[in-house]
Amino acid sequence: MQMMEHSFFADKKIFVIDQSPKNINDHTWCFWEQQPGIFEPVVHHQWKQISFYSNDFSAGFDIEPYLYKMIRSIDLYNYVLEKATKHPNIQFHYGNVQSITNENDKAIATIDGKVFSADYIFNSILLNAPVLNSPSGVGGLLQHFKGWLIETGENIFDDSIATFMDFRVAQNRGTTFVYVLPVAKNRALVEYTIFSEKILQQDEYDNALKQYITECLKIDNYKIIEEESGTIPMTDYRFPAGKGKIINTGTASGQTKASSGFTFRFIQKHSTAIINALVHAKDPHIKKSFFQKRFNIYDSTLLDILQNKKMGGDEIFVSLFKKNKPQQVLKFLDNETVLSEELKIMNSVPAKVFLPAALKAFFKNGQIIALSEIKINL
Repeated sequence: MQMMEHSFFADKKIFVIDQSPKNINDHTWCFWEQQPGIFEPVVHHQWKQISFYSNDFSAGFDIEPYLYKMIRSIDLYNYVLEKATKHPNIQFHYGNVQSITNENDKAIATIDGKVFSADYIFNSILLNAPVLNSPSGVGGLLQHFKGWLIETGENIFDDSIATFMDFRVAQNRGTTFVYVLPVAKNRALVEYTIFSEKILQQDEYDNALKQYITECLKIDNYKIIEEESGTIPMTDYRFPAGKGKIINTGTASGQTKASSGFTFRFIQKHSTAIINALVHAKDPHIKKSFFQKRFNIYDSTLLDILQNKKMGGDEIFVSLFKKNKPQQVLKFLDNETVLSEELKIMNSVPAKVFLPAALKAFFKNGQIIALSEIKINL
């Protein structure tokens, strides 16, 4: 998106390769930001207030200057495609990517037997990634979820408040919460989310959603307008930035935050850095500074605690939201805090649980993890 809007790329021939046309609403992206971003025209709904629920602590928060925003995938697809039609140098091709390689000073992609040569390939496919919790892989969890956009006959929802996390659901499968995003007074996206090592059967998600809607939302009569589901890897494996003329993006380059699964905003920041590097004739393989890598340690620490059940995810997030301003929590989850703010965040969680995990994470992140011929199973 940013690339097509920049004059630097106006004379570059750009091929966009995808498996199939994007013409259905198959995802919902939610994120928070203080200033309008490049996708502001397609923000479907936004909230200045969020709610947090657990069995031990519940509260409502005003998060200004942040806004919590929702984008529907079909709106984003249509927006980007409409922008692309104004640039004749951009072409779309649909098919299965069989391989991407470097050859001399070019990047080579083979799609359904057809070979494409380019100055650069920007790849978002997980071609090489770890098998979670296997002898040849690294530790981690899966964030898996199913959501229903429901419509009620009466105006039940307050569409000015989003339920950010509701932990008033069974925690026996792992860290489990529901978020409720009202987009109208009679419509809301209700999403059941779990951090665990295995995904569930579809009827298990369905039963959990039904139970939550009935018992927590006190809604008996509703209809399901849309469904969505997905799985996101939460791992401290260091995904490669790419090699040669191949530049990895998205989850394939490690833009999914290991401890929370948040991805959307990290992709935007990473893409901006790549474009700035290209425009200024610098290396587009974006690498974190030594100081920026401290967030890897924080993520590894929390991931280790969650995976080994040293403390419940509900207890951790209660500590964070109970003892810190919500703006500071959101800023921390966005990897945008300074060290003094991070020390305050750390002081809000039990040292006897977090300190040993932090020391383990420190030494783990000080090593180079070299894995080859490994795949991810989602």
